[in-house]
Amino acid sequence: MTVMSERASRMLVEEFEEIASAAPETVTLERINGRIEEKCGADGDHHEIVRWLQKCCMQHRSDLWLYASGCGLKVEAHRNGRARPDGVLAPDGHFTGHGQWSDPGGVLMTVEVTSYDRDTDRRDRQEKPAAYAAAGIPVYLLVDREACAVIVHTNPHPESGCYLDIHRAPFEEQVALPEPVGITLDMEVLKNYVC
Repeated sequence: MTVMSERASRMLVEEFEEIASAAPETVTLERINGRIEEKCGADGDHHEIVRWLQKCCMQHRSDLWLYASGCGLKVEAHRNGRARPDGVLAPDGHFTGHGQWSDPGGVLMTVEVTSYDRDTDRRDRQEKPAAYAAAGIPVYLLVDREACAVIVHTNPHPESGCYLDIHRAPFEEQVALPEPVGITLDMEVLKNYVC
């Protein structure tokens, strides 16, 4: 363990929040498993995937909104983690009056789109599902550009920090996001947004 990661694991949540709020606009910090990480900047295809998801959600569920990059959530079992998902699906107006870091209660789905960096496996495929499940978020949608698939995590088990049901669908298929989301995605267009 490096000195920085050792220090970060002992850092109080309030200390992290102070550091994160003082970071420049171009830097996004998260705290998962007691470790502070900078979230990579998104490329154009990443932005297009999130835009496409926003459009799909709006067309099928006008009562909901997919909030893109920036919604800070208190995650993990004791809410000591801090994550900024690529998308957060919640009732329209849900975050009114919330501070920079919101309790995940009422959030229906979190979305992550993989980046082409060395940490994406650990961060998006391992740590984020565990943190979101521990927080009780009903659906975690991972758009895995490397695998050309969407992975839908459902049925969170907060005590164990895992989702009990995981469905993998290649981009050529449709995927039904179960309740409370209740949206079916035709994912063929996603093939346009991978390297």
